[in-house]
Amino acid sequence: MRPDELILVVEDSDEHYTAVLRAFQKSGVANPVFRCCDGDEALDYLFHAGRFAEPGSAPSPAVVLLDLNLPGTDGHEVLGRIKADLVLRKIPVVVLTTSDNPADVALCYEAGASSYIIKPMRFEEFLHKVRALKEYWFETVALPTATG
Repeated sequence: MRPDELILVVEDSDEHYTAVLRAFQKSGVANPVFRCCDGDEALDYLFHAGRFAEPGSAPSPAVVLLDLNLPGTDGHEVLGRIKADLVLRKIPVVVLTTSDNPADVALCYEAGASSYIIKPMRFEEFLHKVRALKEYWFETVALPTATG
């Protein structure tokens, strides 16, 4: 992933979002990040609706980090809508959630999640997982470009 490509973080918790940003910083992730605080905002962003209807207001992300437990439209629904869309489904969606429920894991992979990462409670463990995420998704794999 190029360093100018956007990471969309869909996370309602300010504390978890701050942890993601801190872990990105400590891991050397310098990509721009845009945060959506709930599922409805994420869908508006991705489908260029509501306050994101203006052209150029919502650049396509290279990857989406998606929490499951969101107010309003939950992460399962957001994932399903992304993967049902012919244009958006090519975007990797990494579920980043506190849920270790095997049913959630299975449902997410069935819906097309690219990865499922359980957020640990301790920051050092979270940092380790973010470093692995960076190494794999941002440095190892080839991702489709936002426009192609």
